[in-house]
Amino acid sequence: MNMERRCILLIAPIALGLANWLPNQVAAADFGEAQVTQVVQDVKVVPAGAASRPAAVNETVTKGNAVQTGVQSRSELTFKDKTITRLGEKSIFNVGGDGRTIDMGSGQFLLYVPKRAGGAKVKMGAVTAAITGTTVLGQVYPSGIVEFTVLEGSACLSLDRVGQTLQVNAGQMIVYDPIAMRLENPVEVNLQEELNSPLVTGFRPLPSSGLINETIESQRAVVAPNSDLDRAVRAAGAANIATATPEQFMQGFNSVLVSYPPSQVRTLVAGAIRARPDLANQITAAAAQSRRVRYSGYGKDGKDFKEYKGKEIAAPECPPTNQFVQPFIITPLTPQFPPVVSPEQAPRSSRGG
Repeated sequence: MNMERRCILLIAPIALGLANWLPNQVAAADFGEAQVTQVVQDVKVVPAGAASRPAAVNETVTKGNAVQTGVQSRSELTFKDKTITRLGEKSIFNVGGDGRTIDMGSGQFLLYVPKRAGGAKVKMGAVTAAITGTTVLGQVYPSGIVEFTVLEGSACLSLDRVGQTLQVNAGQMIVYDPIAMRLENPVEVNLQEELNSPLVTGFRPLPSSGLINETIESQRAVVAPNSDLDRAVRAAGAANIATATPEQFMQGFNSVLVSYPPSQVRTLVAGAIRARPDLANQITAAAAQSRRVRYSGYGKDGKDFKEYKGKEIAAPECPPTNQFVQPFIITPLTPQFPPVVSPEQAPRSSRGG
């Protein structure tokens, strides 16, 4: 009896360790190789330390190799867990990043990660995106600029060097500017226009097409006849949304914006931009101002705040708006403030000479 108990006690920790270890090993291997599932024109496999060769449909590309597309060329790769990566023209994709990390060297890409598949990270130069059950479009320019759009789901983008993080939701795009060295605030986009990308139209339908269409329909419903926005714009004196003056439209939009639930503001903004792209900058600015007003303070009794811990406010891991402050760069000292000299150096005379 004692021997049986000892065996059970010894086996249990080992079994638990294997249970924790095996899924990680399987997940890490998921991105170790990919199958080429579509080739359009000039697509090549570039083995490590060897000459490139034309890619073939159904061939397997293993870790350490890259896939490169030429001018007006596209390709699709599918991983074991059904994650799909599509490459636009003049793109370089390195297969087999660390763990579940996808490395986009340059060019345009579409990435679909199935829900409950373990998520993925996308390395785009200085920017890393963490996604789970999401479909995204992205582009890495030779200049270092990164554009990243979420078609469905959400993503958390981080600029590791400075610790900046931002959440990007369905229907939003974010840009990284290497000169400013920061992620700009997410902006709403017209998802219907994003679906005109060759990475969508030039391939088989995505498994997430239904979810993307749901988001598009939500954007359309915002500006449909007799919607909240339509009634507000007509109350401002316009005949309809399309013919409203900028002043009439923004008056109606602002009146709806202040009463909309925070969870639906993104859909309202995206729908408004889709209906009036000429006012996109004003709509985005109004939404940003409304967001600052919503979160700039709390009720007198503090009941609105749920994350208070000790003396510090716990910031969310991936905030929806920029909380990053660009550090000041100290310029060289001006002549009015001469540099400090070492003790060994004789001070110069104020008369010159």
